[in-house]
Amino acid sequence: MDETGEAALPEGQREARVQAIRQARSGIAYPEDSLWQKEFEASFPYPDTEDQTATMHEIKRDMRSARPMDRLVCGDVGYGKTELAVRAAFKAVEAGKQVAVLVPTTVLTVQHLKTFRERMADYPVTIEMLCRFQSRGVQAEILDRFRKGQVDVLIGTHRLLQKDVAPADLGLLVVDEEQRFGVEHKERLKQMRRLVDVLTLTATPIPRTLHMSLLGIRDISSLTTAPQDRRAVRTEVGPWDDDRIRQAILRELARDGQVFFVHNRILSIEEVAERVRRLMHEARVE
Repeated sequence: MDETGEAALPEGQREARVQAIRQARSGIAYPEDSLWQKEFEASFPYPDTEDQTATMHEIKRDMRSARPMDRLVCGDVGYGKTELAVRAAFKAVEAGKQVAVLVPTTVLTVQHLKTFRERMADYPVTIEMLCRFQSRGVQAEILDRFRKGQVDVLIGTHRLLQKDVAPADLGLLVVDEEQRFGVEHKERLKQMRRLVDVLTLTATPIPRTLHMSLLGIRDISSLTTAPQDRRAVRTEVGPWDDDRIRQAILRELARDGQVFFVHNRILSIEEVAERVRRLMHEARVE
């Protein structure tokens, strides 16, 4: 139990208490969009959907308010959630604040790092990532620069929630798929939510999160309109079938794409990898 006795409260009451503290404190009131912000958003190579435009308006309204933002953005994969987070991060950085982007896996960390850097390549924004595959020396160097305010956007897994992560002036926390973090991580997130604007992205909101949104404890926005020419995600469930697996991978390779093959047991992962290699002798399998 902490000294306030908060740990003894049910989770729902703790969430409500955090929100009450946030309501009582003044947060960061960001200015109206600058010329850079407008140019940055206009540089997005795809047309915004109506839902993206409406949700971005809600995010900016939250950021301009002195009340700390706690907004949940729901939308299927490929519906534009990351672009909204990139724009919010740009607005925070331009105002002199730092941004932390919390993601559940190292693969997503690398993907987000690539996306953020590509989108902000024309602007003086320093973006780094933090993950367990980096050496301790590299992590220490990045954390030291983050502590000194020399890193504007830091993207990472639950490593960002450890106590040695001390930003100079954190203004925005972006959380990707919060439900995939453990209880201990969520407690740390609750502490962070007292102080900064929080933007949570999810494709699959858990019932408790939706319940809090319905109660008004957290604000919610939905992306339900697919982007132009966006194809629906196709999912098939069935037993292992060598021919089907081979055809699926060949279809992806034919368009110069890449494939993630997910296996659920580390003990047998090499055996499965070898089986895929035998199936796909024309592919590079690692």
